[in-house]
Parts: sequence; structure tokens; C-alpha cells
Amino acid sequence: MPRNPWRTSKLISHRHAHFSRSAMTSQIYQVPFPFTCQRWRDHRGTYYPPDEVIRTRDYEIAPISLTVAKRFVSQHHYLGSSYPACRFRYGLFLRYALFPEDELVGVAVFSMPMSHKVLTNIFPCDVHEAVELGRFVLLDSVPANAESFFFARCRELLQQERIKGIVAFSDDTPRTDASGKLTFKGHIGTIYQSSNASYYLRSTPRTVAVLPDGSVLNARSIAKIRNAERGWRYAANILVRHGATEPPPADPCSTQPMRCWLDHWTKLLTRPLFHPGNHRYAWSIHPSITLPPSADYPKWPMATSQITHLTV
Repeated sequence: MPRNPWRTSKLISHRHAHFSRSAMTSQIYQVPFPFTCQRWRDHRGTYYPPDEVIRTRDYEIAPISLTVAKRFVSQHHYLGSSYPACRFRYGLFLRYALFPEDELVGVAVFSMPMSHKVLTNIFPCDVHEAVELGRFVLLDSVPANAESFFFARCRELLQQERIKGIVAFSDDTPRTDASGKLTFKGHIGTIYQSSNASYYLRSTPRTVAVLPDGSVLNARSIAKIRNAERGWRYAANILVRHGATEPPPADPCSTQPMRCWLDHWTKLLTRPLFHPGNHRYAWSIHPSITLPPSADYPKWPMATSQITHLTV
């Protein structure tokens, strides 16, 4: 086991040393490019070419606590403080980190989706025997091809939990902040394709509410505020952080004041963006589950790929 699997990461690691040694030849892809590996740090995504292969003996995977997983995901993932209703959480640990706080370099969160149909439309099993890959985050210090290693081990651990199927979604719709700066480039699920997932086209198209920083106020958060459901205060604080006034107290007799507050501030602080739907992937990890035939995998248009060289 790692020296301390319950710590979060501020990561420094040997990969930064690799970049300094080979700065003239290394490349960072500022937009997705075929066969690149996506990495995250402090909500900023980058894409690296698979020019190094992970040394699996330097890493190990172990279950982690909700607190550790949520803190790591909130710090690094592009969705920020948004966090799914998780059931299982696993961490990728660097065995030989210089400092204990540098051990955790990746997190995978497997969750229950907002609608059970997300699972039952694909898997002919009890809803509690399948999960959604809600978050998958690797820091920019992790070598290329770590995704396959990490995800394969997660599947083995989920099998021990009697899970039979996994569904995952990839969002390839770019987003910008209020100034027009690109904040999210999108991804088509290259890791899922390399892990032999079955592909089932896109989810339902919809219009999303984009906040000034380019993040999305998701439909579930809006519904929690509108109906003063459990967790509504956490969702309302997202709007408060972007300039909204404090919401009215939750009133079990009438949600009208809350609805008026929500309508007012979503109109002022968000802008609508048409979303064509996320790409949908699935895996059977139990012999009793046979999936429908897979559609052809989506691919990035080559013309949209741009490369910039790393300089020091």
C-alpha cells in the first residue's frame, strides 16, 4: 500500500523533469489530437502524445475515501466542485513519490447516474449491479498510457464488488468563458475506445446553462434549487460564487420565492448553449451480461488538431 493513501495531491514528479530534459522535442496538444492522452491540473486540461509508456511497477491502485476523492476531483477536474453520487472510488498512487502528499496522482469515481434508465437501457441486470464512470482524472505528471492500466485495474476491483456493467460518457462540446476564452476543449472518449468499450451513439441533445467561467450549471443542480431538494444550498452557492445574492430560506410550504430567485439569477449569470449530447460507451465485466452490437467509434476531424511545442 502507499505510505498514506488518504492524502490528496499537490503533485510534483518525474514527468516535469522529463519535460525539462526534452523540451525541444516534447509536444503539448492544446486541442484534442488522435491518440493523445488527456491530463488535468487545477481545472486546466492538456493533451500529451503517447511518447512514454507508464512503468506500471511504479504505481498501484487502491480504494480511497469520499473526502479524498471529492477534494482531488474538485481541485483538478474541469467540472470543478460538481461531484456525482459516487458508489466506488479508487486512487492511482505513485509508489516512490518524494513526499507523502505527492502520492495520489489520479482518481476514478464510479457513481449512480441521475436516472436509472442510463443503466437499465443498456444492461439487463439490477440497477445496483451497474455503475457510471462519473469522474476520471489523471494529473499532468502521469506518463502516457496510464489510463488503460488504471481503468483495467478499476474494472477488476469492481468485479470484486459484484458489479456487472459500466457506462461512461464523453463530452466533445467546447466551451468558453464570458470573454470568449476557451475553457474546455472536449474529448471523444479515446481512453474508452482503447479499452474496447462498446459505443452507443450520443445521449439526448439538450440546451445547457453555461456560467461566466465556462462551467455548466447542470440540470440536476437547477432542479435541486427550484424544488428546494436536499443539497439545494450547495447548488445555490455555485450561483452565489458568480455574483448572485444569497438565496431565500427554504420554505416547505412554498418554493415560489426560491424559483423566482433562481429564474432571476440564471437569466443574468448564464447563457444557453446547445449540446448535441455526450458520446455513450459501455463495458460488460460479467459473463452473464451480453451487450448489443457496438456502433463505429467517433473520431476527431484531423483538420481541427493544432500542436504547440513546449519551450523553457
